[in-house]
This record gives sequence, structure tokens and C-alpha cells, in this order.
Amino acid sequence: MARLLVFIPLLFCFTASLCAQTVVEPPADFLRSVGKIYVVVAVIMVVFLGLAFYLWRMDRRLSDLENQIDDHA
Repeated sequence: MARLLVFIPLLFCFTASLCAQTVVEPPADFLRSVGKIYVVVAVIMVVFLGLAFYLWRMDRRLSDLENQIDDHA
């Protein structure tokens, strides 16, 4: 058990030092430099607007069904 308590912190220190040595350009900077960030934003907006429209239509349909149930009861 004592070996495990010593091994786990050493493992974390080793993996942290490996990650700290790599220099990676963030994806947003790369996409901005290439000019593709606007494509990503446009796709996200289309997906968001599509989901919003779908939820709005579903709410209208459910409201109509609720009104039909209330009229028959």
C-alpha cells in the first residue's frame, strides 16, 4: 500500500512533465489564421438555429394537442 501511495504522485509528476514539454497551437488560433473559424461559427449557428426551430415547432404541436385534449374533456 505504501508503494502505491508513492507511485501515484510520481506518475502524475511524470505525465505532467511530458505534457508541459509539447508546444501545441490552440485550434482556434489555427482556424483563425487559415480563415476557417468563420466556417466553424457558421456551422455552430446553423445547428443552434435548427435545434431552436425544432423545439419551437414541437412546443406549438404539443400546445395544440393539449388544447384538443382540454376541448374534449
